[in-house]
Parts: sequence; structure tokens; C-alpha cells
Amino acid sequence: MSAVSEQPAPDQAVTDRGANRSQRPTSAAFRAFVASNWGPRGGDTPALAEAAPFAQARRSRIGARFPGERLVIPAGQLVTRSNDTDHRFRPHSAFAHLTGLGADAEPGSVLVLHPSAAPESHEAVLYFRPRAGRDTEEFYADARYGELWVGARPSLAEIESVTGIRCSHIDHLPRDLASPGPGNGSPGSPATPGEFGPPELRVVPQADPAVDALVARLRAGQPTPAGNAAPNETTPEESDTDAALLEALAELRLVKDSYEIGQMRLAVASTAAGFEDIVRALPRAVAHARGERVVETVFGARAREDGNAVGYDTIAAAGDHACTLHWIRNDGPLEPGRLVLVDAGVEVDSLYTADVTRTLPVSGTFSPAQRQVYDAVLAAADAAFAAVHPGASLRDVHAAAMEVIAARLAEWGWLPVSAAESLGPDGGHHRRWMVHGTSHHLGIDVHDCAQARRDVYLGGPLAPGMVFTIEPGLYLRADDLGVPPEFRGIGVRIEDDVLVTEDGVENLSAALPRAATDVEAWMARLRP
Repeated sequence: MSAVSEQPAPDQAVTDRGANRSQRPTSAAFRAFVASNWGPRGGDTPALAEAAPFAQARRSRIGARFPGERLVIPAGQLVTRSNDTDHRFRPHSAFAHLTGLGADAEPGSVLVLHPSAAPESHEAVLYFRPRAGRDTEEFYADARYGELWVGARPSLAEIESVTGIRCSHIDHLPRDLASPGPGNGSPGSPATPGEFGPPELRVVPQADPAVDALVARLRAGQPTPAGNAAPNETTPEESDTDAALLEALAELRLVKDSYEIGQMRLAVASTAAGFEDIVRALPRAVAHARGERVVETVFGARAREDGNAVGYDTIAAAGDHACTLHWIRNDGPLEPGRLVLVDAGVEVDSLYTADVTRTLPVSGTFSPAQRQVYDAVLAAADAAFAAVHPGASLRDVHAAAMEVIAARLAEWGWLPVSAAESLGPDGGHHRRWMVHGTSHHLGIDVHDCAQARRDVYLGGPLAPGMVFTIEPGLYLRADDLGVPPEFRGIGVRIEDDVLVTEDGVENLSAALPRAATDVEAWMARLRP
């Protein structure tokens, strides 16, 4: 019996084959039936009543920095994880800060601050893709945006109601970015030949390659495509104009408003609960071949249950792994008698994150060598706390911690020079055991305000409302012949999240014990 021959399939580009597994219905009867007999949608629109006025004030402040200019702040696009699956979406931090939208809202959106006729004034317009109708193919067939696949996106009116920002379809973005400046039209009004051209554009660079490409075309005087920019266009290099916007947006976040401070308190409280979960789970972690991963997942469960996610990959570093500063493989065992360094933070739905580190004795008590190192780190942290007050700088905070670290290492005989010489401009020997800085700003990013000018970030005066970390450490690697054998493989970091107040500093993470004796007592209460 002869085989049945098949018609050869048409040529198909390799890049188009990712969805070949799909067998979606396509008949006219299906399309008509799937669009019928639906009731009203449930309301899943985010509630932003508390955040909206703060976001409006932030937009006003950044607009005043760039009067008469058009500012473009993309949320960013979904990022492919593998083939046709995406990572969870997280909007660009500047977009979240200026809109109040957090969690996974809204991929592909763009906030534009259009200059208005009033001096130093802008009109905010939020461009995004609203949900499609149930009579569209997108509704049932689009695995990235379709309502039956990923849920219903909000309508333009719904986002307007919760953000207080006028909304427009993302397809209008190219037309509106090319529209005239103040007094010559409004967003949505195309420029007429001979009219005053569009205002200067500034865009947050590398947030969305499609928007970067669109802005580059406009700057070059090239025609814009219908709809949004094609995602495969080449992303231009960052311009000085755009870098200035990114810098200003970062510096805008240096001082937190009362809403942000409230969100930071929530993130820290949830993080403290996550550390308690870890202590309770230590017996299970010790019994597991990959105990570090038990620690990581216990904390991750708390982050997902209470908030959006972890604010960064959790560091669960036992023994010598603690001496690798950003150990996130977390695949090693927890051995009795050793330490485990846990650096973790819960990111709440508004995207504000905590960043706390505690170094825990796996068996519940510190050995003499471990306690010696721990107490030195704690003394350095206490000195850093004492240096925090309005008008001081992060450089001052770091210097206070380093004085203690250098003094202790000199007392132990580990330095080839005196503590004073090590602290001098030609020294630095003590930094062998702590190469990182003592503090970084914290907020909607774990390393917040990173694009601020260095002198402003490190040397600028601390002001009430600033939130940052204090996190000295000592890391004595197992192969470090510069320390006595009993200290090798010990890594200690103590990290707290602090708020500058009118007269000093508040430790936001004070609910978690810091002193060695207190840590031991806390662990004894929590462990079964």
C-alpha cells in the first residue's frame, strides 16, 4: 500500500516558528460564537488614590527642570525569557515613579510630558495599548496580549480615573511626538508645513528600544511609521540630552515623600517577617543538600505573598560563600557551626523595596572567632549610624565605618601598616576585607538614584526624607593566608535601612536584632 503524500508546507522564517505548537481555532463560526454572550468585566484596575497626588507633584518638579521641552518616559517592553515566554514585567522605575503605576502595569506604555502654553508647565499624557474588544482576534488568539491568555488590560478611561493622567492609544504616540510645540497645537494635532516645529525631545534612554528608535527618527527629520515604532529598529546611542533627563529623574528620587516612606516601611516590615520565616526553616535547610536554596525560597514565598516579588535576587550564602559579595547561585549546604549570610528584600506592589542583611549562626550560637568578626562589623555599623545627620554625606558615613574596620584589623595584627596609614590616601590595606561601600540609596530601585551625579550621590548633604543602607562587612575567604586559620571562611555583613530625620536617623529595620547576643536569643525563640 503506498504512502499518502502531503503537500509541502510553505517556507517559514525561523523567527516565525516559535508558535508552531499552537492549534487555535480559526473558523468564522468560532469567531462569531466566542465574541457572544459575555457579561460585564470585573474591576481589576489598580487603586492609586493614595499615590496619584504624589506622582503629580513629581511630574511638576521634573517638568520645571525642562521648561518648553517634551519629555518621554517609557515603561519598557516585555522581555523574552525563552522562545515565546516572557519574564514577569516590571516597569521602568522612572515611569513608575511619575505615574504611580507599579507591579506589572502596563507593558509598552509611554508617559509623555508635553509642554503647554503656560511657562514651565507640562501636560501629562499616558500612551498605552488598551484592551481589545471581544470581537477581535487579539481577544482569543494573542498569547502575549489577549484577554483569554493573560487577562483583561484596562481601558483608557479606567487608567485615567486611577492616575489622573489623560490617556491615549499607543498608536497615537508617533503623531503626537511630531506635533508642534506650545501655542501651535496640542498632542494629537499634526504640524502644518511652515509652522513652528515640535519642541526638543528628551527620552529616558534604553528603556524601550522602539521608543528610542522613534525619537531618533524624529530628531533626524525622518517620517514616522504608522502606529508605534517598529521594535526591530536599531536603538541609537544615548545622547547628552537624554542623559541629562535620566540624571534629573534619578536625583528627583533622592528625597522620598511621605507616600514613599510609607511604602518603604511596608517593605521593611515584610522583609523582617521573611527573616523570621528563614530562622524557623533553618532545621529543614540544614537537612537539605542545597540548604541555601531552601533559605532563598522561604524568603521568596514571603515576598510573593506579601508583595510583588523580591527586590533583587536573594543572597543566601553559607560558610565561605558569604565571602562572594553577590553570591546568588545559592546551591550550597548549611553546615552546623558555620554562618549563613542572608541579604534579601521584599518589593511591595508599588515597587519600593527593602534591602536588609543579617548574618546568622546556623546552629544558633556564634563561635568565638565568628563573634569577634561579627562584633567588629557591628561596631563599624554603629559608628556609621552615629555619623548620619542632615548636612553630613554618604562619604562621611563610609569614613566613620572604615575607621572602625581599620582599627580592629590593626589590633588583630592583620595589617602591614598602622590603621592611620591604611586609612591614608596611599593606604587602603583594610579594604582587602571589605571592598564595597558602606551605603547606597534605596527606594523604587534597590540601588536607587544610581544615575545621579557622583558628587551629589556621595558628597551631597544628607536631607530629611533620604533613605539608604548602612552595611559594613568583613569577608575572610577560606584561601586567605593573610588571616589566622580559625577565621578563614567567615563572612559577616550587617545591613540596615535608614531614614534621615530632622535631627538624625531612624533605623527602619530595627525590628530585626543586630547585636550577637540578641541574634542568638531571637533565633532561640523562633526555632522549634
